[in-house]
Amino acid sequence: MTRSTRERIIDEALRLFAERGYSATSVAEIEAASGLSPGAGGLYRHFKSKYEVLAAAMNEHAARTRTQIAEALTEMSAVDPSVDIEERLAHLCKAGLAKVREESELTRVFFRDLSQFPELVAIVREGLLQPMFDAITTWFRAQPEYAGADLDWPGIGAVLGGAVVHYRLFQEIVGEPPGRAERDRFVASWVRLALGLLPRPAVQAIG
Repeated sequence: MTRSTRERIIDEALRLFAERGYSATSVAEIEAASGLSPGAGGLYRHFKSKYEVLAAAMNEHAARTRTQIAEALTEMSAVDPSVDIEERLAHLCKAGLAKVREESELTRVFFRDLSQFPELVAIVREGLLQPMFDAITTWFRAQPEYAGADLDWPGIGAVLGGAVVHYRLFQEIVGEPPGRAERDRFVASWVRLALGLLPRPAVQAIG
Protein backbone atom coordinates (compact mmCIF):
# COMPACT_ATOMS: atom_id res chain seq x y z
CA MET A 1 0.00 0.00 0.00
CA THR A 2 1.43 3.35 -1.01
CA ARG A 3 0.69 6.34 1.16
CA SER A 4 -0.04 8.50 -1.87
CA THR A 5 -2.83 6.19 -3.02
CA ARG A 6 -4.36 6.10 0.44
CA GLU A 7 -4.24 9.87 0.74
CA ARG A 8 -5.74 10.26 -2.73
CA ILE A 9 -8.66 8.01 -1.79
CA ILE A 10 -9.31 9.99 1.40
CA ASP A 11 -9.06 13.37 -0.33
CA GLU A 12 -11.29 12.43 -3.24
CA ALA A 13 -13.82 10.67 -1.03
CA LEU A 14 -14.11 13.70 1.22
CA ARG A 15 -14.56 15.96 -1.81
CA LEU A 16 -17.32 13.72 -3.17
CA PHE A 17 -19.00 13.39 0.23
CA ALA A 18 -19.00 17.19 0.49
CA GLU A 19 -20.43 17.65 -3.01
CA ARG A 20 -22.99 14.82 -3.12
CA GLY A 21 -23.40 13.47 0.39
CA TYR A 22 -22.08 10.29 1.95
CA SER A 23 -25.00 8.04 1.00
CA ALA A 24 -25.13 9.30 -2.58
CA THR A 25 -21.44 8.58 -3.22
CA SER A 26 -20.54 5.06 -4.33
CA VAL A 27 -17.29 3.20 -3.81
CA ALA A 28 -16.89 2.99 -7.59
CA GLU A 29 -17.12 6.78 -7.86
CA ILE A 30 -14.45 7.20 -5.21
CA GLU A 31 -12.24 4.74 -7.04
CA ALA A 32 -12.70 6.56 -10.35
CA ALA A 33 -11.95 9.95 -8.78
CA SER A 34 -8.85 8.48 -7.11
CA GLY A 35 -7.44 7.19 -10.39
CA LEU A 36 -8.35 3.57 -9.70
CA SER A 37 -10.41 1.32 -11.94
CA PRO A 38 -14.03 1.92 -10.90
CA GLY A 39 -15.74 -1.17 -9.56
CA ALA A 40 -12.54 -3.24 -9.55
CA GLY A 41 -12.19 -3.19 -5.77
CA GLY A 42 -9.07 -1.07 -5.57
CA LEU A 43 -10.43 0.90 -2.62
CA TYR A 44 -10.73 -2.31 -0.59
CA ARG A 45 -7.00 -2.88 -0.79
CA HIS A 46 -6.63 0.15 1.51
CA PHE A 47 -9.94 0.33 3.41
CA LYS A 48 -12.49 -2.22 4.55
CA SER A 49 -15.47 -0.06 3.63
CA LYS A 50 -16.68 3.37 2.55
CA TYR A 51 -17.33 4.14 6.22
CA GLU A 52 -13.70 3.42 7.04
CA VAL A 53 -12.63 6.00 4.44
CA LEU A 54 -14.90 8.57 6.08
CA ALA A 55 -13.57 7.72 9.54
CA ALA A 56 -9.99 7.94 8.30
CA ALA A 57 -10.68 11.40 6.88
CA MET A 58 -12.07 12.61 10.22
CA ASN A 59 -9.18 11.12 12.19
CA GLU A 60 -6.46 12.42 9.89
CA HIS A 61 -7.91 15.92 9.76
CA ALA A 62 -8.16 15.92 13.56
CA ALA A 63 -4.54 14.80 13.90
CA ARG A 64 -3.40 17.42 11.42
CA THR A 65 -5.34 20.12 13.26
CA ARG A 66 -3.71 19.28 16.57
CA THR A 67 -0.28 19.52 14.94
CA GLN A 68 -1.13 22.78 13.17
CA ILE A 69 -2.42 24.38 16.36
CA ALA A 70 0.64 23.36 18.35
CA GLU A 71 2.91 24.77 15.65
CA ALA A 72 0.86 27.97 15.33
CA LEU A 73 0.92 28.61 19.07
CA THR A 74 4.67 28.07 19.14
CA GLU A 75 5.11 30.44 16.21
CA MET A 76 2.87 33.11 17.73
CA SER A 77 4.52 32.84 21.13
CA ALA A 78 7.82 33.65 19.44
CA VAL A 79 6.46 36.92 18.01
CA ASP A 80 8.31 39.95 19.32
CA PRO A 81 6.18 41.38 22.16
CA SER A 82 6.91 44.84 20.82
CA VAL A 83 4.58 44.05 17.91
CA ASP A 84 1.33 45.95 18.47
CA ILE A 85 -1.43 43.95 20.14
CA GLU A 86 -3.77 44.96 17.30
CA GLU A 87 -1.46 43.30 14.80
CA ARG A 88 -1.17 40.16 16.90
CA LEU A 89 -4.95 39.97 17.26
CA ALA A 90 -5.46 40.40 13.52
CA HIS A 91 -2.99 37.58 12.86
CA LEU A 92 -4.90 35.31 15.25
CA CYS A 93 -8.24 36.08 13.60
CA LYS A 94 -6.89 35.57 10.08
CA ALA A 95 -5.30 32.27 11.09
CA GLY A 96 -8.66 31.08 12.38
CA LEU A 97 -10.47 32.10 9.20
CA ALA A 98 -7.85 30.30 7.11
CA LYS A 99 -8.21 27.12 9.17
CA VAL A 100 -12.00 27.07 8.87
CA ARG A 101 -11.72 27.65 5.14
CA GLU A 102 -9.20 24.81 4.86
CA GLU A 103 -11.74 22.47 6.47
CA SER A 104 -14.69 23.55 4.28
CA GLU A 105 -15.25 20.09 2.77
CA LEU A 106 -15.12 18.38 6.13
CA THR A 107 -17.51 20.99 7.54
CA ARG A 108 -20.09 20.28 4.83
CA VAL A 109 -19.88 16.56 5.52
CA PHE A 110 -20.13 17.21 9.25
CA PHE A 111 -23.42 19.10 9.00
CA ARG A 112 -24.95 16.96 6.27
CA ASP A 113 -23.98 13.41 7.19
CA LEU A 114 -22.31 12.92 10.56
CA SER A 115 -25.47 12.94 12.69
CA GLN A 116 -25.77 9.25 11.81
CA PHE A 117 -22.23 8.61 13.11
CA PRO A 118 -22.01 10.02 16.67
CA GLU A 119 -18.56 8.50 17.13
CA LEU A 120 -17.28 10.61 14.22
CA VAL A 121 -19.01 13.72 15.57
CA ALA A 122 -16.98 13.19 18.75
CA ILE A 123 -13.76 13.02 16.72
CA VAL A 124 -14.53 16.32 14.99
CA ARG A 125 -15.63 17.96 18.23
CA GLU A 126 -12.61 16.86 20.27
CA GLY A 127 -10.04 16.83 17.46
CA LEU A 128 -10.90 19.96 15.46
CA LEU A 129 -13.43 22.27 17.10
CA GLN A 130 -12.48 22.18 20.77
CA PRO A 131 -8.74 22.50 20.05
CA MET A 132 -9.44 25.68 18.07
CA PHE A 133 -11.38 27.20 20.96
CA ASP A 134 -8.74 26.05 23.44
CA ALA A 135 -6.02 27.62 21.29
CA ILE A 136 -7.75 31.01 21.41
CA THR A 137 -8.01 30.74 25.21
CA THR A 138 -4.34 29.75 25.48
CA TRP A 139 -3.27 32.62 23.24
CA PHE A 140 -5.12 35.30 25.19
CA ARG A 141 -3.82 34.03 28.51
CA ALA A 142 -0.27 34.23 27.16
CA GLN A 143 -0.48 37.88 26.07
CA PRO A 144 1.03 40.29 28.63
CA GLU A 145 -1.58 42.95 27.87
CA TYR A 146 -4.36 40.66 29.13
CA ALA A 147 -2.50 39.51 32.24
CA GLY A 148 -4.67 41.57 34.59
CA ALA A 149 -8.00 40.74 32.96
CA ASP A 150 -10.26 38.72 35.27
CA LEU A 151 -12.36 37.06 32.58
CA ASP A 152 -13.91 33.71 31.73
CA TRP A 153 -11.37 32.93 29.01
CA PRO A 154 -12.97 29.66 27.86
CA GLY A 155 -16.23 31.57 27.43
CA ILE A 156 -14.44 34.37 25.58
CA GLY A 157 -12.75 31.78 23.38
CA ALA A 158 -16.15 30.28 22.56
CA VAL A 159 -17.55 33.69 21.57
CA LEU A 160 -14.58 34.88 19.51
CA GLY A 161 -13.87 31.46 18.02
CA GLY A 162 -17.56 30.96 17.28
CA ALA A 163 -17.63 34.26 15.41
CA VAL A 164 -14.76 33.11 13.18
CA VAL A 165 -16.39 29.74 12.48
CA HIS A 166 -19.79 31.35 11.83
CA TYR A 167 -18.30 33.89 9.41
CA ARG A 168 -16.88 31.19 7.15
CA LEU A 169 -19.91 28.88 7.42
CA PHE A 170 -22.35 31.69 6.62
CA GLN A 171 -20.25 32.69 3.63
CA GLU A 172 -20.24 29.15 2.26
CA ILE A 173 -23.93 28.46 2.86
CA VAL A 174 -25.40 31.82 1.83
CA GLY A 175 -22.80 32.84 -0.74
CA GLU A 176 -21.83 36.12 0.89
CA PRO A 177 -20.40 37.09 4.28
CA PRO A 178 -22.72 37.85 7.21
CA GLY A 179 -23.84 41.45 7.17
CA ARG A 180 -22.05 41.69 3.82
CA ALA A 181 -18.94 42.56 5.80
CA GLU A 182 -15.93 41.59 3.70
CA ARG A 183 -13.01 39.89 5.43
CA ASP A 184 -10.94 42.96 6.31
CA ARG A 185 -13.94 44.62 7.95
CA PHE A 186 -14.71 41.47 9.89
CA VAL A 187 -11.12 41.16 11.10
CA ALA A 188 -10.99 44.83 12.08
CA SER A 189 -14.24 44.52 14.03
CA TRP A 190 -13.09 41.28 15.69
CA VAL A 191 -9.88 42.99 16.78
CA ARG A 192 -11.81 45.98 18.13
CA LEU A 193 -14.02 43.73 20.24
CA ALA A 194 -11.00 41.83 21.55
CA LEU A 195 -9.30 45.11 22.49
CA GLY A 196 -12.32 45.86 24.64
CA LEU A 197 -11.29 42.96 26.88
CA LEU A 198 -8.07 44.66 27.88
CA PRO A 199 -7.79 45.81 31.50
CA ARG A 200 -8.57 49.53 31.75
CA PRO A 201 -4.96 50.81 32.23
CA ALA A 202 -3.85 48.88 29.12
CA VAL A 203 -6.74 50.30 27.11
CA GLN A 204 -5.80 53.84 28.14
CA ALA A 205 -2.14 53.23 27.32
CA ILE A 206 -3.01 52.00 23.80
CA GLY A 207 -5.46 54.87 23.27
